Amino acid sequence: MDDQQSSLLLESAACFPPPKGVKLSYGTSGFRADSSVLESMVFRVGVLAALRSLKTGSVIGLMITASHNKVSDNGVKVADPSGGMLTQEWEPFANQLANAPNPSSLLEFIVDFVKKENITLNGKQEAVVLLGRDTRPSGERLLEAAKKGVASIVGAIAKDVGVVTTPQLHWMVRAKNKGMEASECSYFEQLASSFRCLMDLTPQRDQSNFGNDKVIVDGADGVGGEKLEELKKLLSDICIEVRNHGDGVLNDGVGADFVQKDKIVPRGFDHEDVGLRCASLDGDADRLVYFSVKSNDSKTIDLVDGDKILSLFALFIKEQLSILNKSIDGVGNESYQPRLGVVQTAYANGASTDYLKLMGLDVVLTPTGVKYLHEKAEEFDIGIYFEANGHGTILFSEAFLHWLESRSSSYLSTSEGSEEQRAALRLLAVSKLINQAVGDALSGLLLVEAILHHMGWSIYKWNELYNDLPSRQLKVKVVDRTAITTSNAETVVVTPTGIQEAINIETEKYPRGRCFVRPSGTEDVVRVYAEATTQEGADALANSVARLVEHHLGFGNS
Repeated sequence: MDDQQSSLLLESAACFPPPKGVKLSYGTSGFRADSSVLESMVFRVGVLAALRSLKTGSVIGLMITASHNKVSDNGVKVADPSGGMLTQEWEPFANQLANAPNPSSLLEFIVDFVKKENITLNGKQEAVVLLGRDTRPSGERLLEAAKKGVASIVGAIAKDVGVVTTPQLHWMVRAKNKGMEASECSYFEQLASSFRCLMDLTPQRDQSNFGNDKVIVDGADGVGGEKLEELKKLLSDICIEVRNHGDGVLNDGVGADFVQKDKIVPRGFDHEDVGLRCASLDGDADRLVYFSVKSNDSKTIDLVDGDKILSLFALFIKEQLSILNKSIDGVGNESYQPRLGVVQTAYANGASTDYLKLMGLDVVLTPTGVKYLHEKAEEFDIGIYFEANGHGTILFSEAFLHWLESRSSSYLSTSEGSEEQRAALRLLAVSKLINQAVGDALSGLLLVEAILHHMGWSIYKWNELYNDLPSRQLKVKVVDRTAITTSNAETVVVTPTGIQEAINIETEKYPRGRCFVRPSGTEDVVRVYAEATTQEGADALANSVARLVEHHLGFGNS
């Protein structure tokens, strides 16, 4: 690193002194905290993003958002060249940068890291970082800090893409690095055109059970509601009514996180919505859940969460693959058998996992965190992952898409208009509609709507795929959460010894009992999850295991 680069970094960093007593950690959601303490950290993530662009030779994304958090919070995350999350190998460096106490130590970390990563800082190689933010008032101020961070690396360019959803920013990074047009306009057009294609391929069947054509969407008073208002102008095959699209307080009594956890109607919905199909986005539109307002109580809902979205997607894709596999007649590569896999965490309701396995699907578990789910899903030809909170997507391998395009082209000359050709076209449309970079509530919403039309299902029919097992989640305050270590996708306690055996004994007392504990990634607590055939059983199991954790680890301070 030459003197000019060192001086520029020191001078720029001096303008963004870190707040005293604040320690931040880069997790699945990037950095997140009260917006008043984030300027220094966002500046430093701007530096990191520029270095990442130099290392990879690709466009990198930086998104300023705190998703479903309260409006006074904010945060920042980095999108890698694939449009996915920042590689885990760089997370320790992100933590070093964020928590460096002064410009000199910051420079020292950077010098050591660029040497280790063999990154050349001479200003000759261009680095490009796309910057996006959600609708939070603090976003503009933090965006300026990010720009200064990027600019502190000689040759780096920050391109402001404006107010966007988090999935839009990830999609743009992926598109740019694939040589495609990376604009909001192209994003909207790809979603709209692939949705129209799916709708055009809907079978002629009885739609009387489908219910109301309209879907009412809670926009969480965030960026997703605003963008959905724009997107729906391109859609003539669906009626979307957007509520909470920026006229209230972000995530306050609204949004996917609120609906999924509290299981009550969001602000702006009441008894007049009974019988209608409703959905909720979260603050930055990367989560999606559906719900219906209960007829006997306009305050409570029947929730259709991420597990059931996953099940719907898996059912549809399996149906299309079955059509293709039924008539292998010399078209395409007969030896190629696409592998469809479903990825969940231990927090997925046990009834959903049982249902998916009964469908004959390959179901695997990973530790909690989207980065683990996404990585595992990439191992399949078609990998579907969703968390119960509504964050998830579908990944298609390049090999599968190439095979599918070949099959589709061959059908033009052998069996144009056949059900096999239509199945191939449906899967190709899904691969373009779903956001393969990251979970995307807007693309997910359109895919759900297209599949429900295809099936001729109402939200009630969909919700009857299986009955969720009652569950309970608890947090146990402990002295040191790191004393708990786990294996088998966080379902088995390794240390301290004796806890897992005690959990097994408690679990066996309850029909279809299931329970696991894991250390929180963000708080000094141990999280307890329990299921049973009754809510009373789930509550009792969770409470008894919570007492076991307290006994083995000791009480933490309140």
